[in-house]
Amino acid sequence: MKNKSTDTAFFGHPRGLSTLFFTEMWERFSYYGMRAILLYYMISKVDGLGYDQATAMSIMSIYGSLIYLSGVIGGFVSDRIWGSRKTVFFGGILIMIGHIVLATPYKSVALFISIALIVLGTGLLKPNVSEMVGGLYSSKDPRRDSGFSIFVSGINIGALIAPLLVGWVGQEYNYHVGFSLAAIGMFFGLVQYYFDGRKYLTKDSLYPNDPIQPNELSSIMKKASVGIIALVLILIIMFLFKALNITNVILLITILAVIIPVYYFTMMLTSKKTSKVERSRLTAYIPLFIASILFWSIEEQGSVVLAMFASTRTELSAFGISFPASFFQSMNPMFILIYVPIFAWLWVKLGSKQPSSPAKFSIGLMFAGASFLWMMLPGVLFGTDTKVGPLWLVVSWMMVMLGEVLVSPVGLSITTKLAPKSFQSQMMSVWFLSDAVAQALNSQIVRLYTPGTESMYFAVVGGITVAFGIMLSFFIPKIHKLMEGVN
Repeated sequence: MKNKSTDTAFFGHPRGLSTLFFTEMWERFSYYGMRAILLYYMISKVDGLGYDQATAMSIMSIYGSLIYLSGVIGGFVSDRIWGSRKTVFFGGILIMIGHIVLATPYKSVALFISIALIVLGTGLLKPNVSEMVGGLYSSKDPRRDSGFSIFVSGINIGALIAPLLVGWVGQEYNYHVGFSLAAIGMFFGLVQYYFDGRKYLTKDSLYPNDPIQPNELSSIMKKASVGIIALVLILIIMFLFKALNITNVILLITILAVIIPVYYFTMMLTSKKTSKVERSRLTAYIPLFIASILFWSIEEQGSVVLAMFASTRTELSAFGISFPASFFQSMNPMFILIYVPIFAWLWVKLGSKQPSSPAKFSIGLMFAGASFLWMMLPGVLFGTDTKVGPLWLVVSWMMVMLGEVLVSPVGLSITTKLAPKSFQSQMMSVWFLSDAVAQALNSQIVRLYTPGTESMYFAVVGGITVAFGIMLSFFIPKIHKLMEGVN
């Protein structure tokens, strides 16, 4: 492999970036392709599972929550056992098998086996691919940020194409064939990753950063055993009290998803390793963390509530051309690809005059909330028993994605800046947990969305989010003070 600083084979970047770019592009193609049609498959009484709307939407949300929670496992396996390259490869295999299982005609059994495989596989793959991108560059390489931007564009290209192809095949022809396309996409990614990775990825990625020592193994096994036994006991108790059903299992996962970040914050705030200044910065981070939960709650409902609106309340044609409801799932990556270069230019242009990180969070929240207040209007103006034009959904996505470019990259940046020195990695896990918590909470609230509650649902969820964004703006000076010099 070439020296990191002299390897410029991929548009001026290391050749290994091409390997990771296409690996993640195909992984996102498979994931977002499956996600574009899964809700419709679960609800369909003709060629799907025939679930009721509330249960299907709840499963979709908790599925997303588990995807983000599983990243903690992937980080541990990579750092302590396999190294990032092997962890990513086995994660991809699990994802591919998960899509293959979903393509079989075994109904609900296939669904839940598939969810387990894809959740674990994505947890192994996704965080470690990103980490490997950083490993292609030295710490002082000026191409580093640009390399991550190219990598992220691969994510969005995969996510943009998938709903158009998989969505069309799945909804217009056959759901199982659509899921097969998702599996094929992951297969392409694995083949390319395996052969190119041997030539172009760093040898460091073959080894764990902090391998488990023999004297640690007993303690780790005990902790894992305690966790597994506790979970099994809870499930047995639920079974004995005749409470072991999909709804209650989702509720259990929701509770766990909320408890985990509470544990992290408590642990870091009370730790002797955290200095007084770091404790102040952690305190400043808490309202931003809550804001991110509210933001992701609305953003992630694009594949749940808005997907349902697209299917039941939207005229699926434009300029005389008909299209399936799943096509709307391409709105998210499409607007990201449009907005990111504009905002990158804008922040450079404004320089020191650009809004502070808390201010960007506040504005981003208000855009997200406004996107739901906008979706309240069709029901108010035309009633909920008629179909409306597709522009309503397009404008809603346009607004919420403005919020994402203000919240998501800023959140990643501010998380690293406010993290206590002894908890840098844990803090990054906490940031991703905000999405897990948001989707876990969604699994409970999306049940309230029905034709009869449509306008009220959008009004309440959007109104609360806008109100919190406004309230956050009043606390910006206080948050700045607690940040102790971090901008």
